[in-house]
Amino acid sequence: MFGTYRPQDVTILLKDISGLVEPLGTAEREAQIQAGHHYSEMLPLEYEPSEKYLRAYLDALNRYAKITAAAVKAVAEKIFRDKGRNVTLVSLARAGTPIGILIKHALEKFFDCAATHYTISIIRGVGIDANAVNFILSRHAPETIQFVDGWTGKGAIQRELSAAMKNFPHVSPGLAVLSDPAGVAEKCGTHEDFLIVSSCLNSTVSGLLSRTFLRGDIIGSNDFHGAAFYRELADKDLTYQFIDAIEAHFDDCPPIKISAVAQNSGLAEVKKIAADFAIDDINLIKPSIGEATRVLLRRVPWKILVHSLRDDDHLGHLYQLAKEKGAPLEIYPLRNYKACGLIRRLADN
Repeated sequence: MFGTYRPQDVTILLKDISGLVEPLGTAEREAQIQAGHHYSEMLPLEYEPSEKYLRAYLDALNRYAKITAAAVKAVAEKIFRDKGRNVTLVSLARAGTPIGILIKHALEKFFDCAATHYTISIIRGVGIDANAVNFILSRHAPETIQFVDGWTGKGAIQRELSAAMKNFPHVSPGLAVLSDPAGVAEKCGTHEDFLIVSSCLNSTVSGLLSRTFLRGDIIGSNDFHGAAFYRELADKDLTYQFIDAIEAHFDDCPPIKISAVAQNSGLAEVKKIAADFAIDDINLIKPSIGEATRVLLRRVPWKILVHSLRDDDHLGHLYQLAKEKGAPLEIYPLRNYKACGLIRRLADN
């Protein structure tokens, strides 16, 4: 085990690559990605939040803890009804890991279900960590496995997961998420694009672990995909502060209502955005509050589309971060989402 997650909460099936990879600044990393290098071959420098942004994060956590708790309980119930008491949660690192812990705790608290929880890597355009999947299958029946993530953007990870599971035909590729505005997840708490506050920070709300890494000179054929442990950020670790804040509302959150959404309608909306802004690569379009936040934290933003410039309840942290990063906000008639990040094509500079 490495990172700051408690061993009883999750088994981390990742190789510790701490100190083996030099993190790159956002501009250099973006240039390499757009030149054809895969994002998984690099690690980004971690964003150090300003005091203003951290205050916005804590305010958002207070605002959204109750709906997040309700979504966790709703998803846990769906998993229990599908899998029974023998559940193997497999969260997708890194954003899925704290969500997997919350779902595990909800299963234990409300359904007397002692779920086993692993976290593994899946990488867009590369696939899932097959060594990690085989490790889990050597210990658990395939029908007990439930994949978990935080939210859906345009559904790229669900499609990646569906393709990967063709090599493991007895494992369901269905994804359980808290928020599914894309209309692609098998199980969700809601289709509303609400702020899952863990998206606002990087490693400091994810067990001090980096995003996952895969490069042949460091990750061998028999290794799990890698991640680095940022021990130097120990005094800034908010992982369990986030988890505890959500769980504090397990007993007082109202049942969540799920509105209908057309299947794959998120991808249709992304294609319309691509046409409206003359973007020929939809990988440069990152819809949902969570994905727009990550564009500002990790990428070089072109602009941030928002449904309103006066929605502090949902987008206050995004307004603050966009201001700090110098990214213009633009009102756009979003339907499935409340925000969408557009990445700057560096060749157009």
